Amino acid sequence: MAFVFSYAFIAGVLGIATLFEKTKMFNDEGTRKFIHIAVAHWFILAIFIFDNALLASIVPFSFIILNYLSYRYNLVSAMERDTHNREDLGTVYYAVSLTIITFIAFQFSYKIEGLFAILAMGYGDGFGAVIGKRFGKTTVYSKKTYIGSTAMLFFTLIIGYILFPQRLLLVPLIALSATLLEIFTLEGYDNLSVPLFIFLLSVVIL
Repeated sequence: MAFVFSYAFIAGVLGIATLFEKTKMFNDEGTRKFIHIAVAHWFILAIFIFDNALLASIVPFSFIILNYLSYRYNLVSAMERDTHNREDLGTVYYAVSLTIITFIAFQFSYKIEGLFAILAMGYGDGFGAVIGKRFGKTTVYSKKTYIGSTAMLFFTLIIGYILFPQRLLLVPLIALSATLLEIFTLEGYDNLSVPLFIFLLSVVIL
């Protein structure tokens, strides 16, 4: 039943995203970021329905394969960039980081630290990209804008304080470090570097 709930949840996210795409409610990038943010909530569901690290990690592991096939053959168009402009494996790296974090978090009881990392990737990176592309005028580095990076920092801080309200000084340290890492990470690879960095740092110092 845990697998049924998990795949039903993700199928629902992809279904809604496809509806957004078909009705032109969101543009292509907006649809991708909706998936990026919404799928992060699977980790919350997993905390309640899985009690085994290996079984829990099977779900995101399966999407390493599915996301690569979608990237290669454009199976789920709502999840992919324009076929002429798909230069990264960001959706695949997303599933890789989710798989690694899920297994370690469930195996060694670091679920809250894992939740911090996954939600920061979902909300921080997701809204940072959307807000940066919509309102960003001045770039910090490469295509990253000041306002987008500020949004990344803001959402990571909020999530950190919700999960670790007593870590008043350490949460900003993690949020700022993750934001700087995101700025200087090549596009797509931030789906791998940022959540793993936040998770590792959270385990060590929180």
